[in-house]
Amino acid sequence: MIEPVIPLLYLAAAASFVLALKWLSSVTTARRGVVIGVLGMALAVCGTLLKPEIVSYRWIAVAFVLGSVIGVPMAMMPMTAVPQRTALSHAFGALAAALVGTAEYYLQTPHIDRFTMSALALEVLLGFLTFTASLMAFGKLQEILPTRPITYRNQNVVNVALLGVAVAAGVYLAVRPETAWLFPIFAALALVFGVLLIIPIGGADMPTVISLLNSYAGLSAAAMGFVLNNKLLIIAGALDGSSGLILSVIMCRAMNRSFTNVLFGAFGQVQPAVAGGAEEKTVRSASAEDAADILRAANLVIVVPGYGMAVAQAQHKVRELYDILTKARVEVKFAIHPVAGRMPGHMNVLLAEADIPYDKLMEMEMVNSEFPQADVALVIGANDVTNPAARHDRDSPIYGMPILDVDKARTIMVIKRSMNPGFAGIENELYYMDRTLMVFGDAKAVVGSIVKELAGGAMH
Repeated sequence: MIEPVIPLLYLAAAASFVLALKWLSSVTTARRGVVIGVLGMALAVCGTLLKPEIVSYRWIAVAFVLGSVIGVPMAMMPMTAVPQRTALSHAFGALAAALVGTAEYYLQTPHIDRFTMSALALEVLLGFLTFTASLMAFGKLQEILPTRPITYRNQNVVNVALLGVAVAAGVYLAVRPETAWLFPIFAALALVFGVLLIIPIGGADMPTVISLLNSYAGLSAAAMGFVLNNKLLIIAGALDGSSGLILSVIMCRAMNRSFTNVLFGAFGQVQPAVAGGAEEKTVRSASAEDAADILRAANLVIVVPGYGMAVAQAQHKVRELYDILTKARVEVKFAIHPVAGRMPGHMNVLLAEADIPYDKLMEMEMVNSEFPQADVALVIGANDVTNPAARHDRDSPIYGMPILDVDKARTIMVIKRSMNPGFAGIENELYYMDRTLMVFGDAKAVVGSIVKELAGGAMH
């Protein structure tokens, strides 16, 4: 009697996933998208647990408890750690797909057909390489590993050769599934390739890497759907894989980069200073009191958040600054670059957590035309996405990357810990402009001091 209900639960789950993806594409409906996505996953799990093939729930219950023990603390991680948490989620999801594929191989061999074996080989390859690649991404995001590219001679040749051997092993297994001795080697090659894929990628490219790994995990799940003959897995994996790929394309366009350049370009090497260059340049520094005086006289302030705001966990102090300026009838807007932070939407998530109104969060294409009218552009921990060198310096690694037109504001104030370069490893021309004031210090402490000064003085 229960079995006919399973297709209906799967159908409702599939519809929920589609709606979740649609609603997650807009800030105003994102919360609804999360709720419907969670509901869809709950329906999918319930439908699976009702299948008559399940003869005992003992080990399922054990896995449920272990998963909860791991998952609940991950959910409680601070919002600033969302990129790391996302990387770990990709790692666990990909590992699950790879382990299911491994189990199915040994269960079905030697009676597995070539189509199923082809899908299984793709599932295991993508699953294992995404697992280790996501762990490496987590290490870089958490700064357990160096955020700069780790390179060696002929690295790309080695990587491509390793991938070629892994693919050849997968093809051979698809033709000769009974060659069981080759399967562990195939899995090990995928695991090693995942590590080597990420270590030459610098922190500047983490937003693209995160979305690309999301795509790999989704494709692995879709392949698992073919292996298990589960249409819901195919739908969910295809949605995940395609959306991750589209997002990766958007991220690459936002940086004027190609996939090959992101994966094989070792972007983010610190460039040596040119003699007679940075040493002769001077910057104008300012105090929190100076910054407060300038903001007090402004009519339009555009805030540009970056990873420095995330590291300092300054989003709530930024909200206080927004409140006090808005109360004084100063118009405040937020300029969001597509690759600001370390994952797509990183700044949006943090500012939403601080209850900044959605209509004040403006994408680059919308806000760039407003910088010339801005009295103050307040840059909080953003580096490469504000560097004017992207427009004119053909030798710069970020040449051609669309940037926020911060340098066109009447006054630019930059809150930054030091003059160290951003993830691209190059100095920012913005910091040396006549209209730029550098306010050095921790973003949370500096913004807090500015708020205190504004609260203690008269606003216009």
